[in-house]
Amino acid sequence: MILSGKRNLITDVEGILVGNAQNEQLKSGSTALICNQAFTASVQVLGGAPGTRDTELLEPHNSVQGVDALVLSGGSAFGLDAGSGVQNWLRNQGRGFEVGPVRVPIVPSAILFDLINGGDKNWVGNSPYSDLGFQAAENASADFNLGSHGAGIGALTANLKGGLGSASTVLDTYGVTIGALVAVNALGSTTIGDTHHFWASPFEVEDEFGRFGLPSPLPDNAKELRTKFGNQNTSPDGANTTIGIIATDAKLTKAECKRLAIAAHDGFTRAIWPSHTPMDGDLVFSVSTGSVDLNGSLEAMIEICAMAGSTMARAVARGIYMAQEQQGDIMPVWSSLR
Repeated sequence: MILSGKRNLITDVEGILVGNAQNEQLKSGSTALICNQAFTASVQVLGGAPGTRDTELLEPHNSVQGVDALVLSGGSAFGLDAGSGVQNWLRNQGRGFEVGPVRVPIVPSAILFDLINGGDKNWVGNSPYSDLGFQAAENASADFNLGSHGAGIGALTANLKGGLGSASTVLDTYGVTIGALVAVNALGSTTIGDTHHFWASPFEVEDEFGRFGLPSPLPDNAKELRTKFGNQNTSPDGANTTIGIIATDAKLTKAECKRLAIAAHDGFTRAIWPSHTPMDGDLVFSVSTGSVDLNGSLEAMIEICAMAGSTMARAVARGIYMAQEQQGDIMPVWSSLR
């Protein structure tokens, strides 16, 4: 039996906190993941249009071994400023990579495109994202909101509002917890044909996104692509990207974290049709807090990677399921399908 953690959030991985900050008028926001100490991390980019900060240092062959936070943000390239906001907050806490007498917080970040979603983006002066990042870090907690919050507030998919999702899985055999966090702003669809059924349904735990299962029989149009190219309310040109974080308390090397990030992309493929397109910047960060030593068990690593994919798929569906109606929306929420 697959079980979630007590919160069914990425923060079920001990030592991880998540904070959201958003601006309803802007219809955009940022989400920060912060650990109580520097953690091992890596990344895998499989989408064709990514927007990132400090991701190259996460490659296993590069020197930095620990990072202080990860950021998911709306705002397209403007949203990369959110990483600076989180970095400033961490600096105030005395956190960061020691370089002689100074500390430099390491904050890899990724962004999604939400500039054409009904929000007012006509800010004056500096972009608001540095402040949103700082506020997200300030709000970091074990409990946080899903759906139309943080980096997910302005997200859209092919046919529905997107959102911020999270889920967790506990592997009692190894005493390991796996958690996923994702902002779903996909070119494709998370639901099957014209139905309210999620592509991720086979992986659902209890009733975390309604327990509707798969439609039977599958609708005739299940295999037809649903993308933003077919929706007149959105601009498909760069207006996509699903960005996520997979975390575990298993002790992993940087190279093993890279493998975990690769495996977690299976969750995108299971939950979004299509995913990893030339117009998506699909990316997964991976995190190891290192409190559970697997002693090099290959069998354990295989199971952790498999659960990374299923946990991420569940998080994707939960982000859509939890999206809320807001003033100025240009697309419906999932709950309107029923």
